[in-house]
Amino acid sequence: MSIAFNLSSKQLRRAANLRDRIDKLEKQLAVILTSASEAPAKVAAKPVKPPRPKRKMSKAARAKMSAAAKKRWAKVKAAGKKSL
Repeated sequence: MSIAFNLSSKQLRRAANLRDRIDKLEKQLAVILTSASEAPAKVAAKPVKPPRPKRKMSKAARAKMSAAAKKRWAKVKAAGKKSL
């Protein structure tokens, strides 16, 4: 407690406010952790959807997008800009 004697009243007030905030956050964490420990039983009852398969793009679609991007950049560079 020798540290408390060297602090100003402003510093003590800030320390007390921080302690209050820490206490509130610890209580919130306890609530979250207790509800999380109960949650797996509830979650297990729900059916889980399988993930969607990854969408694939055809070579023609990729080529079309590439050509459009090259056309946009050519237009930008022709205007003398370095970015869109």
